[in-house]
Amino acid sequence: MHAPSLRSFAAALLTLTASLLNGLRAADRLNVLIITTDDMSCDSVGAYGCPLPGTTPNMDRLAAASLRFNHAFVQVGNCMPSRNVMFSGRYPHNNGVEGFRQVRNSYPVMADLMQAGGYYTGIRHKVTHSTPWSPYPAWDVVLDRQPDGTQLDQKNPASYHLSTRRGIEEARAAGKPFCLNLNISDPHKPFYGENGRLDENRPSRVFTPEEVPVPGFLFDDPAVRRELALYYSSVRRADDSLGEILRALRESGEEERTAIIFLSDHGMPLPFAKTQLYFHSTRTPWMVRWPGVTRAGTVDDRHLISAVDLLPTLLDIVGRPHPPGLDGRSFAPILRGANQDGRDHIVAEYNENSGGHRHPMRAIITRDHGYLFNPWSNGIRAMATATKGTATYRRMVTLAKESPAIEARLRLFEHRVPEELYDYARDPDALRNLIDDPTHRAKRDEMAARLEDWMVRTKDPMLPVFRARADPAAREEFMRGQEQESTGRSGAKRPGKAAKRKAGGEEEP
Repeated sequence: MHAPSLRSFAAALLTLTASLLNGLRAADRLNVLIITTDDMSCDSVGAYGCPLPGTTPNMDRLAAASLRFNHAFVQVGNCMPSRNVMFSGRYPHNNGVEGFRQVRNSYPVMADLMQAGGYYTGIRHKVTHSTPWSPYPAWDVVLDRQPDGTQLDQKNPASYHLSTRRGIEEARAAGKPFCLNLNISDPHKPFYGENGRLDENRPSRVFTPEEVPVPGFLFDDPAVRRELALYYSSVRRADDSLGEILRALRESGEEERTAIIFLSDHGMPLPFAKTQLYFHSTRTPWMVRWPGVTRAGTVDDRHLISAVDLLPTLLDIVGRPHPPGLDGRSFAPILRGANQDGRDHIVAEYNENSGGHRHPMRAIITRDHGYLFNPWSNGIRAMATATKGTATYRRMVTLAKESPAIEARLRLFEHRVPEELYDYARDPDALRNLIDDPTHRAKRDEMAARLEDWMVRTKDPMLPVFRARADPAAREEFMRGQEQESTGRSGAKRPGKAAKRKAGGEEEP
């Protein structure tokens, strides 16, 4: 054999050996599946006490196989800011994604970090909502289309089976473990059957207005029940989609080598939930199944975790270093069965809606209480929120003309008050504001002090107005600056509708 042939043979052998070793490493390494639902309240899930039987059989089975957190929260009550917290490990005022405008980031996010760790990354749906600046980062695959370019229907459960299978197969072909972020569209509006439109994506169970529960923060009315029936039917369709994802994982043979993280991005798209920072706005069903580490059917009822902790926890699960600048803290020790100090509260923040209107708020939540600060509230300014497009809101406006109780709820919904304090242990629906109750003054002061400490530590630009919160003039001066920023912003713009559709995103209603 001539020397060139020997060299060629040796090179080919090295290439083959490297490929085999890479394949072995991929087979030995843990895959990651991050699954979210869109606009789904925690207590819509059976495992979290949903009073409506049969809403979420697949979520309940996943909960039975996982460690389930009872006190888990997201940071933000609307989609794009909430998801960017998850995948940046930073609060909105630090990652720059305060609303629905893409920003040019100077920090790495999940896709970067997982790719650097040798993972094959893929995403289905909410692509622009999960990324600071499109098309950054460059996911290995966007799973919103078939390989031939055919657009997948984001409301079709079977399409999530196709996406999951494709992501796993492409990772296997690349010789890498996979990290897939699969974002189920439901129960985000439009609901199944909304406006009388019954599409072909029928949920495996459709609920009736007569059988659905009415959350305590709303009111019992036929129009509200009709909308809730559409919502719960869409929750069931989200559950159908989860079932298809998990079926594809089982069929792949990768189930026992795959860590699953499941949560919702925020609460239901109805008044007092979505785009707010109340208990039912930010509490999320959070389950983690880590083969060989978490114990099936366990429930953590001690620790408070939140979305800002997701990225550092994920990096610990896969054994990757943390980049500098993270606000979140890994709860991997809890997954391994340990207790973790310093998890007795979380902080949430809201800044801007999808239309660019700024109504900044901050909230601190403990096991039993919630304190909110709303500097925009002056009794006149009305909050712009996605849920004003709902039948429930329109019905509330109509009934407020004849019902003093509903008129008071409508006034609070639209105008709020500068400070709110609730005893969530007794009043999870936030119906009684205790801010001026002298028997709760010590709790108010304690919660406010905790929030101020967080603002100092995270360099929150709202710190000065929070310190001057008793001064209406200071609040109005702050809001003038916020409104000028909103109208005069000349930086990066929100992606347009066409761009969002192309990337698999959608407009907030």
